[in-house]
Amino acid sequence: MPVRTLRRPVPASKTRLMALASLPLLAALLAPPPAAAQTAPASSLDAVQKAGVLRICTPGDYKPFSFQKADASFEGIDVDLMASLAGSLGAKPEWVKTSWSNLMPDLLAGKCDLAAGGISVTTERQKKAFFSTAYMVNGKTPIARCADAAKYQSVADIDKPATRVIFNPGGSNERFARANFKQAQMRLNPENLTIFDEILEGRADVFVTESAEAVTQQKLKPGLCAINPDKPLQYGEMAFLLPRGDVPFKAYVDQWLHLAKASGDYQRVENQWLK
Repeated sequence: MPVRTLRRPVPASKTRLMALASLPLLAALLAPPPAAAQTAPASSLDAVQKAGVLRICTPGDYKPFSFQKADASFEGIDVDLMASLAGSLGAKPEWVKTSWSNLMPDLLAGKCDLAAGGISVTTERQKKAFFSTAYMVNGKTPIARCADAAKYQSVADIDKPATRVIFNPGGSNERFARANFKQAQMRLNPENLTIFDEILEGRADVFVTESAEAVTQQKLKPGLCAINPDKPLQYGEMAFLLPRGDVPFKAYVDQWLHLAKASGDYQRVENQWLK
């Protein structure tokens, strides 16, 4: 005959305590997730597609990347690339004119979805914004009158009391000049476009900029020579500037750029402007 185990009944008071103890756990399981978990942070990736417009901040004074023509339209490597990016999003590019000094403030203020136009990758900019994957390696290169090119082969050659160094405000060119030239005569020129004529006319001697600009300007301004553009004074990269924290948008731009390079579309754009 099987042995029957007798269970002692649980006192009613203990039953009530157990029920009360389980209420917080039950409430936590049944409660809806917090708002942050329900809704992902807003992204320009969605906003651009919804609006049908991609807003791009650019100084528009930097050939061959972005240059504003007399009719107010823009042309250059970055202009063509942004048209492609906008098209992939079902949007139209809308250019927001800025300056190198105001480029970051305008992006942070939400005046544009991203910035382009020959932007050098720097850690100072990285502190405030995201960069896309770099699309070009493009180091700092001097440009001077061809007759004087042999005199300015290195930073040490340039950094002499008799040398008149000219540079534009607000970007990596100014930072490079101020960081590397301590003895040369320093001149801040209000805009980038007139620098090359200042050198040609003999009112300045050397400008250090990205090799792509130096090579472009020596073609446009006979008498000026890019000095060793294949061996720049400082390594540099070009990329697009994006709002910090917008991971979905950066991921999309990086993937678009990767596919543009893999398909040859990017190289065709670069060749059109540099070769």
